[in-house]
Amino acid sequence: MTDPANPFDHAQIDDVIHGRLRLGIMAYLSTASPAIFGELKAKVGATDGNLSTHLRKLEDAGYVRQEKRFVGRRPQTRVFLTDAGRKAWLIWIDRMQGLMRAAE
Repeated sequence: MTDPANPFDHAQIDDVIHGRLRLGIMAYLSTASPAIFGELKAKVGATDGNLSTHLRKLEDAGYVRQEKRFVGRRPQTRVFLTDAGRKAWLIWIDRMQGLMRAAE
């Protein structure tokens, strides 16, 4: 939650989410979880390697989980927003809204 005593405290911003690509990943997954890796890659405009790196960082934080399976004979990776990820996302949104309100 936003600290009313210091609405400009940027230290409260979750750096794991705040990176541009990770922000896009979290925003998309908040509405489309699970997402197929290729679909997510297209939506956020990432390369395979770049998306994998950022997903790993989100996964290490417990914000997403990946499930690998086969559909027919083709591998498929599905990416899910976890409960902890949804909570962190909502806190991030609250913090951004607090900063915007303070800047009005």
